[in-house]
Amino acid sequence: MLISIIIPTFNEEKVITECYNRLVNVFTAQSLGDYEFLFINDGSHDGTLEILKGIASVDKHVQIVDFSRNFGHQAAVTAGLHECRGDLAIIMDADLQDPPEVIPEMLKIREKEKCNVVYGVRTTRKGENFFKTQTAKLFYRFLNFISNENFPLDAGDFRLVDKSIITVFKSLPERNKYIRGLIGWLGFKQCPVYYERDPRFAGTTKYPLRKMLRFAAVGLFYFSKKPLKLATNIGFLSIVIGLAFALFLFLNVIFKFDYVVTGWTSTIIIIIVFGGVQLLTIGVLGQYIGNLFDEVKGRPEYIISEKINFAGSSNTSDEQEK
Repeated sequence: MLISIIIPTFNEEKVITECYNRLVNVFTAQSLGDYEFLFINDGSHDGTLEILKGIASVDKHVQIVDFSRNFGHQAAVTAGLHECRGDLAIIMDADLQDPPEVIPEMLKIREKEKCNVVYGVRTTRKGENFFKTQTAKLFYRFLNFISNENFPLDAGDFRLVDKSIITVFKSLPERNKYIRGLIGWLGFKQCPVYYERDPRFAGTTKYPLRKMLRFAAVGLFYFSKKPLKLATNIGFLSIVIGLAFALFLFLNVIFKFDYVVTGWTSTIIIIIVFGGVQLLTIGVLGQYIGNLFDEVKGRPEYIISEKINFAGSSNTSDEQEK
């Protein structure tokens, strides 16, 4: 059985050698079988690619897919799943927050439970501040609430998938993927493995708050039409409030309640409220239309500049698209 380890990398020169060494130790010390380490270089502009090429020159188990530019983490994972040859694939980040030492436990659970997916569930998140841990927990629970699907809580992209999952995943045509949710949506038998998430070994996070919010938006709008329904309900409620207020003003003219203070305050408040509702609704619609726009264009999700240590590869620049 061939096991593929898919590792997206972006500016990870400080950690990539340690990541490789720990993976080798796990596979050789525990005799896990044949393996390939598939590093996806997502447009790094530091020394990551040069370090990877040096490792690949002495270890043919190491394969490299080099993107023409930075296309994002989810595109890198997609490329790994399309390019891997393994009977099983394990997705993990290079920063070693998801420890390679958990891989043997994943394989044991898969063998014991006969499951198609083993997904990692973080029991603790070392080295992360209170804001990040709590917002992450809140996001996963909110995603389950608003989505039409039920996804595992506190589970990232760190997971094992078998050949059946890989085959079905390759057949999916959409772009802008939210992969952890998409693999959950596929169904089949899925089992958790619980582990403590380590601090980043070195370097800095590649997911600042801005990217985290963008990624969260992809997850929310990818799997649910409830935001559209919510916008519709808010619009309907605003109409009801507006009609009620109009009726009140009409009755005030007839019966002289004198509850309405002459001036611009009430008018400005109404304009702000209804203007906000309109902008919110347009924004929600814009998110869905933007997703449709990306799909209709049909551009490749990523462009491969070079592939190294692949069968038949000349290890030279070879433009490819997916």
